[in-house]
Parts: sequence; structure tokens; C-alpha cells
Amino acid sequence: MHRYLIIFALLIFSASPALAAQLLMVEKAGCEWCELWDEEVGIIYAKTSEGKKVPLERHEIGSLSSTNYILNRGVRYTPTFIVVEESKEVGRIEGYPGETLFWGMLEQILENVVEQ
Repeated sequence: MHRYLIIFALLIFSASPALAAQLLMVEKAGCEWCELWDEEVGIIYAKTSEGKKVPLERHEIGSLSSTNYILNRGVRYTPTFIVVEESKEVGRIEGYPGETLFWGMLEQILENVVEQ
């Protein structure tokens, strides 16, 4: 019996995700810039190397206060993209500057993220 408990505990802990980096997208219903990001970037994001390194997690504006993320400051604009690693902010993009600038800005932020 004791052996099965040890195996069970090992399975649970090995299946638990590490505190990986994530891209938080703060949005609000009806935000035209959020919708444009969805059309230009959102549809492919998960398939990109960036999307695999920092998976997307969406939040409605005002909802981050109920999370365990440690942010450098509050969110005032939508969309706002915040890269967090180990629950701490490492960079953000306020607004959507267009597809090309978005990828370039995200790449600069990801230089500070530890490889997973």
C-alpha cells in the first residue's frame, strides 16, 4: 500500500506544471483593437514558437486583481499584453500596435524569459 501512495504522489507532482511563462491578454467586450489582434495574431498565436514558449491566457479587464500575478502596475487599456514568469511581470505591451510591431515588441520581452 505504501508503495502505491509513493507512486501516486510522484505521478501527481510530475504532472503538475512548473511556474511557466505566460502571455496574459487583458481585454474587454467590444474592444475593436482586441478583435483586430484576434484576426491578425490570435488565430495563429498558439501555433507559433512564441505561443509555445508563453501560452496565451485571457482576462477581462478588472479581473487580474483576483489572481496571484504580481504586476508592475494596473491595467488601464485594452488590449494589454503582459508576459509573466513565475507569476511576476517581465514585460508588457499596452494597446495593439499592429501585427509587425506586436511580434517585434513581444520578441524583445521574451529575451528576458528563461527557456522552458
